[in-house]
Amino acid sequence: MSITAEARIPHILEQAPDFEAKSTHGVIRLSDYTSKGKYVMLFSHPSDFTPVCTTEFIEFARRQADWDRLNVQLVGVSIDSVFSHIAWVRDMEQMSGVKIEFPLIADLDFKVAAAYGMVHEAVSDTAAVRAVFAIDPKNIVRAIIYYPPQLGRNVDELVRIFEAIQTTDRSSVSLGANWQPGDPVIVPSPATVADAEKRTNGGGAGLQVESWYLSKKNL
Repeated sequence: MSITAEARIPHILEQAPDFEAKSTHGVIRLSDYTSKGKYVMLFSHPSDFTPVCTTEFIEFARRQADWDRLNVQLVGVSIDSVFSHIAWVRDMEQMSGVKIEFPLIADLDFKVAAAYGMVHEAVSDTAAVRAVFAIDPKNIVRAIIYYPPQLGRNVDELVRIFEAIQTTDRSSVSLGANWQPGDPVIVPSPATVADAEKRTNGGGAGLQVESWYLSKKNL
């Protein structure tokens, strides 16, 4: 069954589609989490009991302290059944010695996959690709990443994305290449010629001025 003709990938800064779905934690909704002020990392995987997916889930679970610190709720999605999910979660916990605390949606009717464009026909018309949607407490999509089936996700980068989103929200700044928490941040560029001249002529107190349009500061 192909669903790609009906699917549309939500765009960055659009409202994330809400959903109601059965999961390993019972029936859940996206709004259950965002309405409580949580960020959500909604991610899909091709299939249960597969090697790459197993390494990802174990690493996601090992980083639970980071998700808690950042107020991020993980929600996994695949088209496998709840019973398959439960068996796989139990197997991974026994294998790794870590607890998988986040829910895993059984998307047998493809509703979540269709709402988020998670099935790509060139890869498979019956299984989700490795998609990640970073969603903020206002239900806004802030970042989208897709990975090929053979490549596991970089969990350090996913943590960095939520660190970055929350930093830009708090401080109205931008973040440069390879930014890590504690690095200088980029301040808004001047909007007039006069302000540009002022900044490059010593008017950027507390700033690391590299050019009139590129200046950094420490938070």
